[in-house]
Amino acid sequence: MSIFNRLKTCIVALPLLFAVHVDKTFAGDQLELITPGELTVATEGTYPPFSMQNDKGELDGIDVRLMREIARRLGLEYKPVLLKFDSLLIGLEADQFDVIGSPLDMTDQRREKVTFSDAWIESGSSLVVQQDSPIKSPAEIAGKTIGVLAASTWADQGAQLKGEIKTYKSVTDALQDLVNGNIDAVVNDRISTGYSIKKSGLPLRIIEPPLTQAQKAWSIKKGKPALVKAINKTIAEIIADGTYEKLTSDYIGFNAAPKNPIRSNL
Repeated sequence: MSIFNRLKTCIVALPLLFAVHVDKTFAGDQLELITPGELTVATEGTYPPFSMQNDKGELDGIDVRLMREIARRLGLEYKPVLLKFDSLLIGLEADQFDVIGSPLDMTDQRREKVTFSDAWIESGSSLVVQQDSPIKSPAEIAGKTIGVLAASTWADQGAQLKGEIKTYKSVTDALQDLVNGNIDAVVNDRISTGYSIKKSGLPLRIIEPPLTQAQKAWSIKKGKPALVKAINKTIAEIIADGTYEKLTSDYIGFNAAPKNPIRSNL
């Protein structure tokens, strides 16, 4: 074969080699994304330390950092969508975004509506009261007003404590109402409450022991198995190589990744 023919063969083959490379590394269309190349993630922006504005006014937090890292490793652009907690499941069903980034308890009721990722964080709920409150145990909250995040599982727990439930659009508002003496207690995620008290110097205290202990996961609309598998594989790698602890330690102070994570209901 002449040098010219050899060069011609190589030139013809180059586009094919490039096409195969792009398919293997990007694979955006194979992840069932609303917009190929973008991972749109719903997050609250008002739920520290999971999602909030940092000291520089930038969107930050545990779920923001981890989902941004997942997107980076999948070769996708991370696109946050700010939404109130009580609109998350509705927005997911309406295809407003690909993933609910806010961590949700993996309840049977929610499993009927969404596909959970593998659990990626272990926390639970706690009762928080004013620092000088006479309340020493959850049993003493019966008949008193308990603040909870609207559409969360905390309302059911507050009802089990026989309290009068008052709902809020954000946990920040609930904790501030507690500081102001407008309610008697708040039921909320233990990690979130501990961070808020420490960060803002709130005159509040968490009552021991925790009300519950639970693993939480990200939520994806049913019928997107490739996206769920990609997220599960990537978060497992992030935990295994130490990136998870590195990204979250300044907010939590310990490794909150479950040792035996509950698996996806894929």
